[in-house]
Amino acid sequence: MQRFIFLSTIVYLLLLAGLVTLRGELIALAIPFLLYLLYGFYNAPEIPLLKIERRLSSEKAAPGSDILIRIIIENNGSDIEELYLEDQLSPNLSIRIGSSRHLIRLPRNSTQTVSYTLAGPRGAYTFESVSIEARDMLGLIGHKVSVLAQGQLFVFPDVRRLKSISIRPRKTRVYAGQIPARAGGTGTEFFGVREYQPGDSPRSVNWHVTARHAEALFANEFQQERVADVGIVLDARERANLFHETHSIFEHSVTAAAAIADAFISQGNRVGLLIYGSYLSWTLPGYGKIQREKILRSLARAVPGVSSVFEGLEHLSSRMFPPESQIVLVSSLVHDDLNIVVQLRARGYQVLVVSPDPIKFESSLLPPSKDVELASRIIRMERDLLIKRLKRAGVQVIEWDVSKPFDQAVGPALMRPHSQSIAYRRMS
Repeated sequence: MQRFIFLSTIVYLLLLAGLVTLRGELIALAIPFLLYLLYGFYNAPEIPLLKIERRLSSEKAAPGSDILIRIIIENNGSDIEELYLEDQLSPNLSIRIGSSRHLIRLPRNSTQTVSYTLAGPRGAYTFESVSIEARDMLGLIGHKVSVLAQGQLFVFPDVRRLKSISIRPRKTRVYAGQIPARAGGTGTEFFGVREYQPGDSPRSVNWHVTARHAEALFANEFQQERVADVGIVLDARERANLFHETHSIFEHSVTAAAAIADAFISQGNRVGLLIYGSYLSWTLPGYGKIQREKILRSLARAVPGVSSVFEGLEHLSSRMFPPESQIVLVSSLVHDDLNIVVQLRARGYQVLVVSPDPIKFESSLLPPSKDVELASRIIRMERDLLIKRLKRAGVQVIEWDVSKPFDQAVGPALMRPHSQSIAYRRMS
């Protein structure tokens, strides 16, 4: 179109100059340009009638893995000598092979496929449309349209496999699982002794206790193992995740939340997710592979947002977090989070905090100096005091040095039962 405007301007000026000066050679000079424009008008393409379909090799991918995008163009209109196609992509996606821009010839009632390969970091990406421009051979006249070609790609966070996570919530569900239920029945861990009842296995008879009673038999009782309700809270506040300009610890928090959710679902528990940022993103509790898929999709969409403190956690929905269930908070923690987390513990929840270490993370981004070392020591003392107060309130806190893989650095600590949970079980 720019070429057409430029040539039209030249023809107009030449004709105007020839008429004003009455010089025929100027008018004759404009004739070739005029014929060029007339030929372009004669061969101008019609408004394209195209049907475009987008196909992805997979709608789910791991960070950095290759995804093949195929765009199928079907021409339901007239011949198109030149068709310029450009796919609209998110700036976070990078093209590995090929190009998102193509120049093709598309005859009437024909179909052509173009493809390229891209990759990207964790996120949820939506493909809406493809920009199309049909042009004549001389490039004078073109028609630009945007054709709908929808698609969606989820790049899930990297899931680190954990063997198991040991928790002791006060209340469990009725289904069999791996969590001690603080109730007698079938199981592997000794719970107590009771009178022998018809139907009990003879192997369960406790002969040492029975020997002290002449008229009664006593049998061993084991602790039942069931599944539990687990609510995972991911801290997406900017003030707790953003350090040193654009560097953020949030990706590590997402990795931790994905690994924890995967482990709990694999153990058969009922798991829900709350992402706490500029708004609350809920994934209602559920079981199995479908719930795992829902949680990973929600984590793929998660982005840090502006929020002050965990104000909304004071009014947790019992539908999301049933009373006396397990809450896992994934947060780097800030100093004014203490009261809210302690209140959760006081309301009967068992609280586990998995905290990526923000001090080591931020220190690694700064050049070594005495000022940095002194500031790190001061902030470390404040953080240690916060963690000690949380532990005194019965909150289990596990710190994670993000320079080490999550499963190796935190996995062994998650497998060990909380000491206060053990003490509670013995007292009861």
